[in-house]
Amino acid sequence: PGFLLLQFLSYLGACDRLLKQGYEEGQVEEAMEMFQYSEKKAAEFLHLLTQFNDMGFQQNEIKEVLLLCENQREKALEELVMK
Repeated sequence: PGFLLLQFLSYLGACDRLLKQGYEEGQVEEAMEMFQYSEKKAAEFLHLLTQFNDMGFQQNEIKEVLLLCENQREKALEELVMK
């Protein structure tokens, strides 16, 4: 039980740090789940999601492409432009 509590506290800390960067709560939770609670990968995903969203791409397409391309910016951008 102690291990699970530590994992949960770690998850809450990661979510808190991402929320403080200005990401929406729902997006943070979704990103953390998608990347097995890896704060680094979730942060990369959220950063690229915001960046591509600002470029005018649709959020559902961005999510799909980022997952396929494993957060590789250039590859993902190429895929989005070709859609």
